[in-house]
Amino acid sequence: MTPWQIRMQYVERRRAMDRSVTTTIDRDKCIGCGLCVRVCPSRTLSMQGEKACVSGDKSLSCGHCAAVCPVDAVRVSAIVEDTSKFDTFQADGKWLPHGEFDTVQLVRLMGSRRSCRSFKDKPIDRIILEDLVKIGITAPSGSNSQLWTFTVLPSRKAVLAFGEQVAIYFNKLNHLSEKKYLRTFLKLIGKGELDFYYREYHDSVKEALAEWDNAGADRLFHGATAVIVVGSKPGASCPAEDALLATQNILLAAHSMGFGSCLIGFAVEAMKSDISIKSALGIPDDEVVHSVIALGYPDETYCRIPGRKKYTQRYYGGRE
Repeated sequence: MTPWQIRMQYVERRRAMDRSVTTTIDRDKCIGCGLCVRVCPSRTLSMQGEKACVSGDKSLSCGHCAAVCPVDAVRVSAIVEDTSKFDTFQADGKWLPHGEFDTVQLVRLMGSRRSCRSFKDKPIDRIILEDLVKIGITAPSGSNSQLWTFTVLPSRKAVLAFGEQVAIYFNKLNHLSEKKYLRTFLKLIGKGELDFYYREYHDSVKEALAEWDNAGADRLFHGATAVIVVGSKPGASCPAEDALLATQNILLAAHSMGFGSCLIGFAVEAMKSDISIKSALGIPDDEVVHSVIALGYPDETYCRIPGRKKYTQRYYGGRE
């Protein structure tokens, strides 16, 4: 794809987004401070005389204007208030200023959240799963598109049915990858994915499938009693990033609420390659799946937070 094609694709995505203006200003309340005009990224607002007014024809519906107004004079009707109301806890709606959170505890939460591969046989209440989704959508999204989707599997039965669909796909892929002539041919024409899969995953997947068939051992979801599939609708400027930011919110929130979580990449790959698996979950063909989160009550504990592998860091332009 050429740079021009990439640019045009981005433009078309922007056009597909709903940029309707739903902002209103109560002029009786407005004190003319101009803060809403200053923070508006779309120039939807302007000052007319001593009052702020809606003058633009496009809006991100980000809510910056409503959040910054000291007298609560701004409303954005595209924002649904129920998305900020939770059933399992009382949220604090007061904005947290920069620098006024405990960084030590934030880093402790991030480091303590680990991929859980041992879950108790205990269901998660649906209202908790719904709250986790609401926490997910507090994440930022490109151009505030918020075109993410969340498909919730709230029971172990639903998770097992999903797992069976994924197992069927990998059974087929394993049989396909065992054909040496096919692997060799595809590699010769620059498509070495099947050969890579055979070398790196075939044996372990075959073993896991055998355990699934013969003993009911769940090496895919590890006994999780719920799953949240995070996807995106068409039209977002950076759908994968949006979905993964929401995913991280859910992972961290789940840990803070007492639940274990694990990202299941094999399920994502199966759904990308076989749309019938998406259809079985009621996910439309035009939606793209970006993450599958296994959730449940953890049956494991740790004593400390380990470090990470050595990473790459560089500067550009030197240090001041």
